[in-house]
Amino acid sequence: MSAEDLEKYESEMELALYREYRDVVGLFSHVVETERRFYLCNSVDVRVRGEGGDVFFDVTMSDAWVWDIYRPARFVKQVRVVTFKDVNIEELAKPEMPDLELS
Repeated sequence: MSAEDLEKYESEMELALYREYRDVVGLFSHVVETERRFYLCNSVDVRVRGEGGDVFFDVTMSDAWVWDIYRPARFVKQVRVVTFKDVNIEELAKPEMPDLELS
């Protein structure tokens, strides 16, 4: 496989991953970014821990989807990440349902 073939394959995989993300993002309530991964999940708990002066984050997520083109299965029941790097957590806005008038 040439370098050009490999680059084309990776581009196709990234496009497929983006399309999958677009299809599933509405199923989740939170976005979690760590230094290594991007997750969608419905439950997240972050605990700041310290041992011997070092502070780290212990992140637990449930019902998660992992942004990773190399994983054969991206849906995960539970994830635990322990990191010394920053963790960004955002709650996704749910589209508002229009008020329905009943007659």
